[in-house]
Amino acid sequence: MPVKPDKFVWASLLGGCRIHGNIDLAKQAAEALFEIEPENAATYVTLANIYATAGKWSEVANIRRMMEEKGVVKKPGMSWIDMKRKTHVFLVGDQSHPRSKEIYDFLGEMSKRMKEEGYVPDTDFVLHDVEEEQKEQNLFYHSEKLAVA
Repeated sequence: MPVKPDKFVWASLLGGCRIHGNIDLAKQAAEALFEIEPENAATYVTLANIYATAGKWSEVANIRRMMEEKGVVKKPGMSWIDMKRKTHVFLVGDQSHPRSKEIYDFLGEMSKRMKEEGYVPDTDFVLHDVEEEQKEQNLFYHSEKLAVA
């Protein structure tokens, strides 16, 4: 490159590595980003997700440990919906909403009906080292689905 790569170039490269599964280049891009902005949780999370996709769970644990040691915290993803001038906010697995029982019952029934119709959840992108059933639950009770239900 005729210019020194900045954080945007390195982040784009890291994102491309995630798409194409290039672990070695991802590590190099992440290390450059750690130097530029060590507090950015997105770099750690993206690298951990690349490792998780490859089944390298010890590397995922190393990244999480590194985040903890450096005090880097990933904010949990959330979804919200506005109804009647009130904003309802949901996190994955959230049960704090006053109608959470109804919401979970509805999603459980929808899940059952979808499976009866032949739906098979794609758990390939649930990047946690858990059993298949737990991965399916993570998908069905994701924050977006809670908000819509």
